[in-house]
Amino acid sequence: MNELRTMRSFTPLILLVSTALCAQVQSTVRTTPFVLGEVLTFHSEALDQERVLNVYLPDGYADSTLSYPVIYVLDGSANEDFPHIAGLAQFMNMYDLLPKSIVVGIANNGKSRYHDYTSPTQGDSDMVWNPTAGGAAAFIKFLGHEVEPMVQEHYRTSGHRTIIGQSLGGLLATEVLFTKPELFDDYILVGPSLWWNNGALAASAEAWVKEHNKLNKRIFIASASNEDMMQKQVDQVVEAFRAYGKPSLECTYEYFPKETHATLLHRAVYRAFEVMNAKGK
Repeated sequence: MNELRTMRSFTPLILLVSTALCAQVQSTVRTTPFVLGEVLTFHSEALDQERVLNVYLPDGYADSTLSYPVIYVLDGSANEDFPHIAGLAQFMNMYDLLPKSIVVGIANNGKSRYHDYTSPTQGDSDMVWNPTAGGAAAFIKFLGHEVEPMVQEHYRTSGHRTIIGQSLGGLLATEVLFTKPELFDDYILVGPSLWWNNGALAASAEAWVKEHNKLNKRIFIASASNEDMMQKQVDQVVEAFRAYGKPSLECTYEYFPKETHATLLHRAVYRAFEVMNAKGK
């Protein structure tokens, strides 16, 4: 009985000491922002809009005088593809699977991707689904006249440039390749929406490859299991490169049967980095 009374008398004291210790621990905890990169905000003359670039700099950038290749990411907003590709590059850098690179996420302006990534279309269903389409030419001008010069001005770049686009972004990156191939050296096209405009871009692939097969470019195309609506056009582009593109205009195609259009990005880009780094430049 005395032991029980003794325990009861100690309980408030234990609680008091525990509360004091917790308060002491909490008082020493500090929170600071986790910073992944830098943000450049500017007015685009080509688009007549405020636009944003999210920039990841590789480990050691600040302490070196080295120049680095640049990986440009379409759909590069903070809540879209930018942090995923920057994290993938950082991971592969740790194990020397990819050259240390600057990653530039080209952020969308709201729902601007539906306008920016599409050319004018003759498809009635396209116009119903995407009535704001038709801004690809202006966006490509934005890439060449504003984005790349700004990155070159602000950062130490080696001159080697990769563009990554998925879905409509893959469509836009394909159009860049076919209209302004000089803008990038490597093109990573993930589930590209080549069904757009009745597949017109894919239909032009054979003639384009025949005319430009001396270009020194690398293209990686990936597709997933549920992309039937664009598979015919993807096959058309891949066959054009296989028939007429080698040796300098080099195209790799991989099909990911266990992935969907929604899950394809990470596996496809990782594989593209593997393939392109293994073959060198």
